Amino acid sequence: MDIPYNIYCNFIGGKWYLSTSTNTAKNVNPANTDDVLGTIRQATRDEARSAVNAAAYAFREWRATPAPARGRIVAKAARLLEENKEELAQLLTREEGKTIAESRGELQRSINVAEFCAGESRRMTGETIPSELPLNFAYTIKQPLGVVACVTPWNFPVAIPIWKIAPALVAGNTVVFKPASITPETAVRITTLFEAAGVPPGVLNLVIGSGSEAGDEIINHPAVKAISFTGSNGVGIRLYEQASRRGAKVQCEMGGKNPVVVLEDADMDLAVESTAQGAFGSSGQRCTATSRAVVMDQVADEFVERLAKRAESMRIGPGADPATEMGPTVDESQFNTVLKYIDIGREDGATLVCGGSRATGEGLDKGYFVRPTIFDHVTPDMRIAREEIFGPVLSVLRVKDFETAMQVANDCEYGLSSSIFSNDASRIFRFVDDIETGMTHINSPTTGGEAHIPFGGTKGTGIGDREQGSTALDFYTELKVVYVDYTGRKREGNLY
Repeated sequence: MDIPYNIYCNFIGGKWYLSTSTNTAKNVNPANTDDVLGTIRQATRDEARSAVNAAAYAFREWRATPAPARGRIVAKAARLLEENKEELAQLLTREEGKTIAESRGELQRSINVAEFCAGESRRMTGETIPSELPLNFAYTIKQPLGVVACVTPWNFPVAIPIWKIAPALVAGNTVVFKPASITPETAVRITTLFEAAGVPPGVLNLVIGSGSEAGDEIINHPAVKAISFTGSNGVGIRLYEQASRRGAKVQCEMGGKNPVVVLEDADMDLAVESTAQGAFGSSGQRCTATSRAVVMDQVADEFVERLAKRAESMRIGPGADPATEMGPTVDESQFNTVLKYIDIGREDGATLVCGGSRATGEGLDKGYFVRPTIFDHVTPDMRIAREEIFGPVLSVLRVKDFETAMQVANDCEYGLSSSIFSNDASRIFRFVDDIETGMTHINSPTTGGEAHIPFGGTKGTGIGDREQGSTALDFYTELKVVYVDYTGRKREGNLY
């Protein structure tokens, strides 16, 4: 059926269905809350169960489809993303709030990931292994898991679903896609593009609903063999506990408290601009955002002064304006969370250098705008130095030497991304060796990644296999070992 105007539907078994739920919410533009995109009906448990059942029913035929044929469908989805890039970027900015330049970048990343995964459909190779027995042959193959749940956040509502759905489909799994319920329109558009690309009924299903009801039903359904989740640590750990009890495979990409280390020999222009990009780009709403600056005492005063000037010069406004450098936080709840942490920073004794309040002015009063905020003289025990804020708030921690910088940078439960600014090769490589993060950058921001390179973190950030790149299919496949005995004789003796 056609999607009803301004009401978001679920996609189950190849058909669009309007939820019967009476639990509704408005989908509003975070830059202007008068701009209502549509109405969300939170899917019921029964509807979520139907989606899983549809995926389970479709699995046998989909897994029997040759991998290159599956890849052609994903490749067509990539072309459709390319053809609709500008429309989707404008929609992304309107729904999530990021600047139009950031949205275009997210769309290009999504296209790149889909193209890469389509290519992987022709490289689903195993290995041949010499047997210790004569006239015996051993090899490995990769096989799909079954129904996979892809649970995605609101901060990258196009790219993260694509980098989960594309490899899951290429590997031969069927998918139940549960996006964040505050970004439903981008989720619907992604699904319609895969539908147009030729995904068979039941192979990709969309359920728009709360985590406590629809999400819980999906996670606990016995037909769901694997869950790929991106979101907060609290939700991710609970999901992992639930799913692992029944033996499901789980992949969680969770929080970050990413440090940039600025040594005394750093290129100060580069360090300041890169830190500003990492801390305030996407309003700080990236898991790879820079939220701690660990700075040597010798250059700390200069660094803070110059970074504050850069922060105060940033143009804040609706993301649709090409001149905007920083848009709003995504919704009222996140807006209040950011302001709460700013109050906590003050209470804990950190020095507020700039920002620290709601941004006001022409065109800002109806949106969730927070001024770029810098705290100086932050100590490692303060909450703003330890807890993920997910907003445009940077903590500066001053250190006396490189060894202390490493200790402070690693004093964190998370381990996603990091960066260092220095021209000293010895200390750069010591940093690479010793920093406890899954990704690190040299003389560039903590943010950023490429479609053909693995993405993920260590410590409290990540559970399970890495996403994207050469590791993209690892989570979505099971390795099977095959032994071929062509002696034609009964085996003598006991071999293990």
